[in-house]
Amino acid sequence: MLVRLMYASRATSTPADADLSAILKISREHNPAEGITGLLCFTDGVYVQVLEGGRDAVNARYKHIVSDRRHRDVILLGYEEITERGFPGWTMGQVNLHRLNPALVLKYSETGKLDPYTMSGGAMASLFQEMCASGAIAVS
Repeated sequence: MLVRLMYASRATSTPADADLSAILKISREHNPAEGITGLLCFTDGVYVQVLEGGRDAVNARYKHIVSDRRHRDVILLGYEEITERGFPGWTMGQVNLHRLNPALVLKYSETGKLDPYTMSGGAMASLFQEMCASGAIAVS
């Protein structure tokens, strides 16, 4: 059974670009063996991530994230059973905020700032889908 999980968390300290690159590299190396795909966004000290895969694998990864000392204020934005993946080609894609049109964020939020703590899970999911469609995702 496939599931999609979306969460947000605040970083306990601001990661350097190299730290974020290392997180993505490790995810891209380990996710294929676990059958996990997804998308990561980091901005203004906040992570937003979508994980897709088998229920046990995704639940185990989320449990690890919740207990990871690099995260605080972890909130679950959405969890659903799915019939197909939304991000099948990405072991872990990354939102490239330089490619993101600020008007797209404003479409789904109170302000032009990406803040998942003030947005509904449905709005975040729609925003992620539009980010994918608009080419705001980096996969290298």
